[in-house]
Amino acid sequence: MSSITSFKIAVPDHRIKRLKQKLALTDFPNEVIDAEPWSRGSPLSDIKRLVLYWDNGFDWRAVEAKLNELPQYTAKIEVDGYDTYDVHFVHQPSTVTNAIPLLFVHGWPGSFIEVTKILPELIKGGKDFPAFHVVAPSLIDFGFSSASTKVSVGYQINRQTLTIIKKAFNVDQHAEAYHKLMLALGYNEYAVQGGDLGYVVARFLALNYGPEHVKAHHVNNVAPAEPTAAANPALYAKVQTTPLSDTEKAGFGRCEWFSKEGNGYYRQQATKPQTVGYFMTDSPVGLLAWIYEKLHDWVDNYKWTDDEILTWISIYYFSEAGPAATSYIYYENEHRDPPVFAAAQAYSK
Repeated sequence: MSSITSFKIAVPDHRIKRLKQKLALTDFPNEVIDAEPWSRGSPLSDIKRLVLYWDNGFDWRAVEAKLNELPQYTAKIEVDGYDTYDVHFVHQPSTVTNAIPLLFVHGWPGSFIEVTKILPELIKGGKDFPAFHVVAPSLIDFGFSSASTKVSVGYQINRQTLTIIKKAFNVDQHAEAYHKLMLALGYNEYAVQGGDLGYVVARFLALNYGPEHVKAHHVNNVAPAEPTAAANPALYAKVQTTPLSDTEKAGFGRCEWFSKEGNGYYRQQATKPQTVGYFMTDSPVGLLAWIYEKLHDWVDNYKWTDDEILTWISIYYFSEAGPAATSYIYYENEHRDPPVFAAAQAYSK
């Protein structure tokens, strides 16, 4: 049975003091003179400006108070074969009759904060779109949810040989946790929105709990399988005979660039998460530079304010599990059999 309690963010004073001490002791690297801006990562001038403001101007307590205006809770969710986790979430019901329960699942380097700007519109609805009861959790290992350090241990006997099977917390368990959260809130039927890592969580929710519980899911950062003539003849024929639009061609070009120039973070976090975990945990400036690059590269000319950037980074730095924990899922995704993105390509019912 899940226990749900109200929650307020309250970072201890000593953690804020420790952050400022580390910022003051930062050693900055040099950078190549006259290099194309952003071609080699986060620019030194930007990072210096943000570090100075983080240390001397940014007011975490004011941000914390603003975030605490959101209706936040934690729920104790038991995941089969693993542990019981404190799942932090925003829960904003709509006052509109027949509003649709919506599970909003973030990715990396996001958090529950992704929902905040559209939350008023989601719960209000309108003439041409529905209203939603919004549930926006912090993924386990992210934000103010628990860490997932426990490994599930099983055994397999084959011809009198006992094999120990260890499985770390993966997207299967993420899907189970948030499905159980929705049930605990009384939402037996619901829709899901998932972006980035939330995409694969949304797909596994649909594959494992739809259509009985998950009635619809909307995803971005999609990695679908190409339809085949044998399995999906009508869709295959349509794909083969429909020319690509200019927008679609540009999208393929962007994907090609990302695979060559923007995907290094994924390979590192998916292969050696413990290694990158040291700088993420010990160096707030390293964490800032690592994530800030993505905040710049992954938006369509959105003009971030310094307060917005540092709010996003601070949620990672002050997170319950620590910023290194957010890489665990990348390793587990790639070392699952089959790998998560391949499994997510299955056609749901």
